[in-house]
Amino acid sequence: MDQKSIRLGCLCAAVSETIFGCSFLFTKGAAGRVSALTLLSWRFTVAFLAMTVLIALRVLRVRYRGKPLRILFPIALLQPVIYFSCETAGIYLTTAAESGTIIAAIPVVTVFCSALLLRKPPTRRQVSGILIAMAGVAVTVLTQHGRATLNPAGYALLFMAVLAHSLYTVCVSRAGAFTGIELTYAMMAAGAFVFTALAAAAHAAAGTLRTYLTLPLTDSAFLTAVLYLGLFSSVGAFFLCNTAVSLIGTNRTATFAGLAAAVSVLLGVTVLGEPFSAGQFAGVAAILAGVYLSNRQEKGKKSRPAV
Repeated sequence: MDQKSIRLGCLCAAVSETIFGCSFLFTKGAAGRVSALTLLSWRFTVAFLAMTVLIALRVLRVRYRGKPLRILFPIALLQPVIYFSCETAGIYLTTAAESGTIIAAIPVVTVFCSALLLRKPPTRRQVSGILIAMAGVAVTVLTQHGRATLNPAGYALLFMAVLAHSLYTVCVSRAGAFTGIELTYAMMAAGAFVFTALAAAAHAAAGTLRTYLTLPLTDSAFLTAVLYLGLFSSVGAFFLCNTAVSLIGTNRTATFAGLAAAVSVLLGVTVLGEPFSAGQFAGVAAILAGVYLSNRQEKGKKSRPAV
């Protein structure tokens, strides 16, 4: 693989995780206002409508005719439907420390799935870097919230979310017939349809359907949150993630996963004025060291094919 593609793929992965890391600021602000299902519904509806308008204006181009559409179903089902459903329910049943630590296992499970299903084992450097970054994430979240719920259902749901995201990246690596835009559009459509149907049913049963439908028009803070989450964290970040997987493979893309946790901690300190402990500093340093180690190329050695 040429160095230009590798650099572009690494840049896409790094920017994607940075956007995901920034999303906690907006999620945190909206979480106290509405239910998680309502937020997910509007997030993916905004993402889907925005992409639909851009496609209609021919700013973005999609062409599904003649392509193996069956591969799109598991991709869209795994991410965002299964992942966000399990992650949201799992976070509700566990503490922030527990959920953060379990979600941090995504790179390890992704590498395992890649080796098992794609027959693409990671390099020793990638394994070492991923484990260092994962340890950094664990240290970072545990120094913030140390208590435990020991809730088996919550743990199971979070592990299902981890597995869903890992299998999603494997499926994306097999979807070479589709562009990143085409994959992202299918994902946004699935999220908008499923989460909106569930949210509308829940609000109809509670007698708050009108409030749900007019929420972005009556709450400017909520509108700001869904615009960022829909346009940047959904359309932008997932497009970059899909592009990264196609350029540098599942294993190398997975090595950047810890960056989201590092970004969220740094933003919490700089924007929200949260305390920055020695443990958090050590965790962020470990995350950055792990990402660097995983992607540093030794002098005189050629790059391996994307894995």
